[in-house]
Amino acid sequence: MTILVTGSAGRIGGRLVETLLARGARVRGFDLRPSGRAHAAYEEVVGAFADVEAAATATAGVATIFHLGAFMSWLAADQAKLFAANVEGTRVLLEAAGRAGARRFIFASSGEVYPENVPAYLPIDESHPLQPRSAYGLTKLIGEEMTRWAARSGLATTILRFSHTQEATELLDPDSFFSGPRFFLQPRIRQQEAFGAHAAVAALRAVDDGTPALVLARNARGRPFRMHITDARDMVSGLLAAHDSAATIGETYNLGATEPVDFEAALARMAEITGLPVRTVDLPGDGVWYETSNRKLREATGWAPAWPFARMLEDAADAWRARRRS
Repeated sequence: MTILVTGSAGRIGGRLVETLLARGARVRGFDLRPSGRAHAAYEEVVGAFADVEAAATATAGVATIFHLGAFMSWLAADQAKLFAANVEGTRVLLEAAGRAGARRFIFASSGEVYPENVPAYLPIDESHPLQPRSAYGLTKLIGEEMTRWAARSGLATTILRFSHTQEATELLDPDSFFSGPRFFLQPRIRQQEAFGAHAAVAALRAVDDGTPALVLARNARGRPFRMHITDARDMVSGLLAAHDSAATIGETYNLGATEPVDFEAALARMAEITGLPVRTVDLPGDGVWYETSNRKLREATGWAPAWPFARMLEDAADAWRARRRS
């Protein structure tokens, strides 16, 4: 039987496909973008998850579905796209899975189903109240509920609430979609301009002299940001651990790094690697500061992350030096 991976052209989906192929599985990808992957045991469907015909083609003959694909945006203008891809797309895929007789459905949710930046308690575990603060988080919570609804019809489901995920080589790349604005000053200015965050832009521009620099973001009270950043390799091993254990059927887990990243310490190390100065900026609001527990998944499956942030930075340093030489 074939395993279906949605989001097969993405950073986690692509790694999962390669790992499954290495295990000897037959794999089908499903994404809006072609992956360019050539393998005798691999095929793919290019299309939208909400396309009924594409979803039927993608799910035909599959035993297991890893539904990792999603549209990600935090721009108000993109809310219609978010709901089309993440809500309607998940509904269509679940219905197609039922018609095709799929037995297992693993749904990639998000830590954004919690109020990560204003938690009721820390660390955030799976019992924490679900109060998404972003439209993206809301679409993922609706996806969870649809997945639970399908489970009541007999589909064996597992829900994994993903941590923020990066390839290690992206961490010191100013052009990275995530790490550029997170750690580099000028990309962060451009991001906040796109969000229309005028006060944040003013604070950032006040320390920008036009030369490349890193940025240490703190909240309005001067507390450095703190959050989980998980290596894509650990996300794939966690997905497979959940897939391989019957104990995870019907359960919901946080999937991510064990320890959060303290931005003050991280930026100090990044400055050592890059030689770039660190500009410290106090931004309006409470900022990003949370810790999420992965204990439930570790105890259920024996899985443990192998790529903590310090180890990710070693790969990031190699990639930074390679880019400087090219």
